[in-house]
Amino acid sequence: MSVVDLFGQPLQVINIGLESFAQNLRQEGVPVVQMDWRPPAAGAKGVGEAPLRVDREQANREAVDRLLRGQPILTGVSTAGEAIPGMRRDLFLHAGPPISWERMCGPMRGAVIGGILFERLAASEEDAQQLAASGAIAFEPCHEHDAVGPMAGVTTWSMPVWVVENRTFSNRAYCALNEGLGKVLRYGAYAPPVIEHLRWMATELGPILASTLERHGPLDLRVLIAQALQMGDEGHNRNRAGTSLLIRELAPELVRIKVKRKRLSEALRFLHSNDHTFLNLSMPSAKCLLEAAAGVEGSSMLVTMARNGTDFGIRLAGLPGRWFTAPANLVRGLYFPGYSELDAALDIGDSAITETAGLGGFAMAAAPAIVQFVGGTPQDALRLTQEMYEITLTESQTWQIPALGFRGTPSGIDLFRVLTSGILPSINTGIAHKDPGVGMIGAGLVQPPLACFQSAYQAYMQQYAATSSQPAAACLDNQPIKEDHR
Repeated sequence: MSVVDLFGQPLQVINIGLESFAQNLRQEGVPVVQMDWRPPAAGAKGVGEAPLRVDREQANREAVDRLLRGQPILTGVSTAGEAIPGMRRDLFLHAGPPISWERMCGPMRGAVIGGILFERLAASEEDAQQLAASGAIAFEPCHEHDAVGPMAGVTTWSMPVWVVENRTFSNRAYCALNEGLGKVLRYGAYAPPVIEHLRWMATELGPILASTLERHGPLDLRVLIAQALQMGDEGHNRNRAGTSLLIRELAPELVRIKVKRKRLSEALRFLHSNDHTFLNLSMPSAKCLLEAAAGVEGSSMLVTMARNGTDFGIRLAGLPGRWFTAPANLVRGLYFPGYSELDAALDIGDSAITETAGLGGFAMAAAPAIVQFVGGTPQDALRLTQEMYEITLTESQTWQIPALGFRGTPSGIDLFRVLTSGILPSINTGIAHKDPGVGMIGAGLVQPPLACFQSAYQAYMQQYAATSSQPAAACLDNQPIKEDHR
């Protein structure tokens, strides 16, 4: 048959791979057979084959049950000093796993400098740097104090914080109020307007919100997040719906508190202008849901993913309190005019707690508009969410995705599934400038380094393997995933 004859015949197509190709052909009236096929998993060998002294599946069922039954409730606004366990005036909390001043990246150093100036512990940038390096200030992760902080995550004694309680298990989580985008403390900026804004939040916005919530009463954040997903949010980088729902809930009581109208107007104007207000509620919601599963013996479910701009760290339900770290990756995404990857800090922030609980990058199919912020296409958003089902233990019963037939978001990342599938969690995030004092320069997508999961697997097997002779690190010789380090 000649080429001319071949292309003159009716098409008979078998599509292997992305179903979107088949859909395009069907729209043109071409019959297509779609094959459910994927390449062999590029995961590690030997994972999950060794006998354990615990029933891992039962342990994961317990962890998942705790995750799904949790009820995050917003109960009030306080200050970090009054609310956060173990908080001290000389303690600065930060995002990610533990880190010293000497190893901190530029934006985290900038946020520490800003925190010192905000607390009036130093009068100048130079004095603040000397104080930070002197050892007079202690640095500890937010996560080790039931708290979370986006980007640099620096939280100090006087900062106002949301208080979120898991009503089912009576544990709490805390997060400072969101400052907005651009040149803000969490991105490492500390110019005088940044400090002035933080003081306004501490003296005006925080007390106004505290009084409003006292009048309103507890607010069910699980339900608000569910509604926000139906309206196009994903709970990490797109929070327009969540912020709008929050304002709608609080406004009737906000206007009734005994505060001058000008102050109320300023507070409402700021909340309205800052679509990321709700991020600092979705984060502690996810934190208190996951923390309820921490300590379930034998569970291989992740309860933490966090980054400090130098290291990426994970923690497991079955190995509570232990960090497994590796160098943080570079975020790939969209940059503001005049900036590029050469200007970017490495991955930073506690906000990956949203992905850990099934939001953010795991719920991108609910928020196709997010790709205008982080890059990619709406099809990419669908694909990424569908891929995350491969590495999770369950689907949310409350947080559902309309574009996937109201399927629950993929929730409960399993260490073993990550390693056997070769699929790493997908995180969407902001990008900070690598130098202190500059601020936000873009947003994009990033994955954790594989080495975190490899070291966590080794520790898990050392803890739970049935016999001490069993190799604990069967997967460490096989690194099929290309890692993207600066």
